[in-house]
Amino acid sequence: MAHDPRELDDAFLAFWRERHISTLTTARPDGTPHVVPVGVTFDPATGTARVITSRTSRKARNVAAAGPEGLPVAVCQVDRARWSTLEGTAVLRDEPAQVADAERRYAERYRTPRENPDRVVIEITVRRVLGRA
Repeated sequence: MAHDPRELDDAFLAFWRERHISTLTTARPDGTPHVVPVGVTFDPATGTARVITSRTSRKARNVAAAGPEGLPVAVCQVDRARWSTLEGTAVLRDEPAQVADAERRYAERYRTPRENPDRVVIEITVRRVLGRA
């Protein structure tokens, strides 16, 4: 079921604040899908999802390889019959302020992340929202 990203109801937004592990799907350079478990935060006000990771991770390298125009990606979370997928375009951010903001958001939803001097943010501009929450 598709939803207007600007008009998500309270139950749907609450689902994206609860602690759930998600999956991130990116495309490898050969076009095959790369799917990994991640922690993700979603800011409905800006339509932005964020995943923190190491710059050397496969997911970060897949996004970086797409260049400044970004890479189409999807993040998905499931809890029994409730599920949601956020689809959009991802870019890699390494500015200290962007990384600190993403770490703060991650800590609010999950826990304080460990120190990582190679941390970057996969920032997703959400274009489509699917699910049933």
